[in-house]
Amino acid sequence: MTFTKILIANRGEIACRVIRTARNLGYATVAVFSDADRNALHVRQADSAVHIGGSAAADSYLRTEALLDAARRSGADAVHPGYGFLSENPDFAQACLDAGLVFIGPPPQAMRAMGDKALAKRRMQDAGVPCAPGYLGAPDDSDAHLLNQGVALGFPLLVKATAGGGGRGMRRADSAEALPAAIEGARREALSAFGNGSLMLERLIDHGRHIEIQVFADQHGNAVHLGERDCTAQRRRQKVLEEAPSPIVSPAMRASMGADAVAAALAVGYQGAGTVEFMVDAQGKHYFLEMNTRLQVEHPVTEMVTGLDLVEWQLRVAAGEPLPKTQAEIEFGGHAIEARLYVEDPYAGFAPQTGQVLWWKPESAMHAGVRIDHGVQEGDTVSPYYDPMVAKVIAHGRDRSDAIRRVRAALRNTPLLGLRHNARFLNELLAHPDFANAQMTTTRIDEWAEQGAAILQAPQPSDKAWLVAALALVAQHGASWRSDSVAAFDMGLQCGDQARQLRLHPDRQGGVAITLLADGDHDLSGALQVQAAVVRFDAGQLRFALDGVEQSAIALVQGHAVHLALDGDSWVVEEISAFPNSQAAQDPGKARAPVAGKVSRVLVAAGDAVVPGQQLLCVEAMKMEMWLCAQAPGTVSAVHVQAGDQVESGALLAEIAVSDSPQ
Repeated sequence: MTFTKILIANRGEIACRVIRTARNLGYATVAVFSDADRNALHVRQADSAVHIGGSAAADSYLRTEALLDAARRSGADAVHPGYGFLSENPDFAQACLDAGLVFIGPPPQAMRAMGDKALAKRRMQDAGVPCAPGYLGAPDDSDAHLLNQGVALGFPLLVKATAGGGGRGMRRADSAEALPAAIEGARREALSAFGNGSLMLERLIDHGRHIEIQVFADQHGNAVHLGERDCTAQRRRQKVLEEAPSPIVSPAMRASMGADAVAAALAVGYQGAGTVEFMVDAQGKHYFLEMNTRLQVEHPVTEMVTGLDLVEWQLRVAAGEPLPKTQAEIEFGGHAIEARLYVEDPYAGFAPQTGQVLWWKPESAMHAGVRIDHGVQEGDTVSPYYDPMVAKVIAHGRDRSDAIRRVRAALRNTPLLGLRHNARFLNELLAHPDFANAQMTTTRIDEWAEQGAAILQAPQPSDKAWLVAALALVAQHGASWRSDSVAAFDMGLQCGDQARQLRLHPDRQGGVAITLLADGDHDLSGALQVQAAVVRFDAGQLRFALDGVEQSAIALVQGHAVHLALDGDSWVVEEISAFPNSQAAQDPGKARAPVAGKVSRVLVAAGDAVVPGQQLLCVEAMKMEMWLCAQAPGTVSAVHVQAGDQVESGALLAEIAVSDSPQ
């Protein structure tokens, strides 16, 4: 089964990852791109590229005929689906084969057997693989029947889409009263994400750990496992950190889970890369969850501890070669951790962000033991159409503590400016005692959010951040303080909802004495006073000295604002005088889109009375639903959108005539 040119039916860091190995092995590559991705990094890295997107950029990569046409036009003779999108769609795999293309993935029949979660569980039960109690949906997954089955199973329950993956189409229900809303939400999201609203129920193993086994099989009946990955650190069923090996898996447990995973692959005639996912309870007993019939986002940690290139294995298996190693020849060494860098705000409910990437130089942190897989570059605009993950920061160490230290350093040394992101949260999570002591559960981060834990409270700029921001702004705009003038002047700065006053007194040697007043204080007595100087300031790289100690920061000055990366944190600091209206109070009578996205639901109409907290509309972006709720009692005076509309961030969606008393 020979092939020479591979079309990659995916985008972003996924496509870039596949391109890297394909090129190393001498294969030509073809990228595809939507309207939103016309200038994306994966398009520039591939040998050739074909436009497949129309006006609906969100579903461009789901159009089978457009992808097959791109393969025909470019002369590709193989298709790699990446992960996500159509990677687990058996109809797409079959269409590729019918078109005479090599599909770099499992056979369609194996994808059908394992891609349907309910069917997969039935097969695992038949094969003797332990499964959590549940109801598999067929033949009746009507709302009424699911309600009856759920009450019979008991709570907590997980309502799950039978198709797809990536945490979509899942809702937790802790009681019979909560189950109807969970069913409705899971079905709606499953239809939107996968075009299939079929549901099943599964008893939730609360406070468990999510452990998955990487398997590989060839066309000659051989199958092996490549050890486990621990993916327990999650929020809303989305993985945040992954590591290999798991800190709670013993050699005996690894052998048992590995044997079950290999048996699962052989039972369906599997070929290529796959991942068998288990939940492990407090007693260390494992239960089959599902099998992902594709390469996983977190595969780099397995590559680091085995020294193997899993995409290379995929290409060799697709070409008809036997597996490169037997089970006995596979060795494991050290520990690896992957941190997913998302452009989302952890301190605002993990809301996804859109905007332009102003600074991103991952090569600065890529050294021995550190790898960064990404698909963005400076100048790119992150759109609302796709997953908010823009990069994966991976580190390998001799042991777990070594890997934690390295990945934390890599996160600090790889600042991304222009959009809010979760780098600080990742760094604090890696240092948190629950992670350091291997005591995370799949619900721990969600519990922190409900409790208002400190790790999810928005950080405030340090004194040093205010000082360095002032230094950068003055260095960029005010050359007078370097001249013979030694007149002192005041500066007001703002970062988010925080404001500080500073007094700057230049000297004739090119330095400046900066006095930072306490928040809300105008008395110089007791204020922080520092002697500062700019050593170098070139192309955003600021070398400065505070009281004679030289340090570095990234500072991009745009007008009267500075985008600052300092000590692993990033801030946007503005001169208050330049933006006198920047902190105008939000009008409770206007419901505005929190991000750019699609309006998925509208629950009110003009004339409806509303109370505080009542749900009004839902905006969906980057795999997340965000509900807008009434902030005050009143009557809906206007609704400006309907379900299905695409809206920009800040767009006015609905208006409420606020009343003085509750309705």
